Formats: sequence, structure tokens, C-alpha cells
Amino acid sequence: MKVNMHEAKSQLSKLGELAWQGESVVIAKAGKPYLDLVPHKEGATERVMGLAKGKIVIHDDFDAADAEIAKLFGMAE
Repeated sequence: MKVNMHEAKSQLSKLGELAWQGESVVIAKAGKPYLDLVPHKEGATERVMGLAKGKIVIHDDFDAADAEIAKLFGMAE
């Protein structure tokens, strides 16, 4: 649903309910999309550092050039 700014001001409760129910609500200014009205979602909990420690392994040759791939890009002979 696309509404202009004036209409959005006068129908904010109705538009908020539609957005909460999953409908896409776009508020336009001068006929062009200006804002998306979306329901508030609780933010993610604070991240804890180190949860993946010891679970990810990066091999020593991770950054090594791959001759076959370099050749495909014309970077090697």
C-alpha cells in the first residue's frame, strides 16, 4: 500500500496495524517513495565474543594464489 504523507499523518494507527499484520506500507513524499512503515522488532541480544573459538580453522595456505584460477582470469601463464 502506498500513501502520501498527509494521508499517513491522519491514518497512522490504521497504517501501523496494517504494517504489523505484514502488509507493505510505503509513505510517499511528492509522489515518490520516502519511508517504509515496518513493525518494531526487539533487537538482538548482546553478542558474546568467543562463541566460535576453536570451531573455525583457517589453513596456512588460505591466502595462497591458485594458479588455475589465476589463469582463468588471465593473471598467470
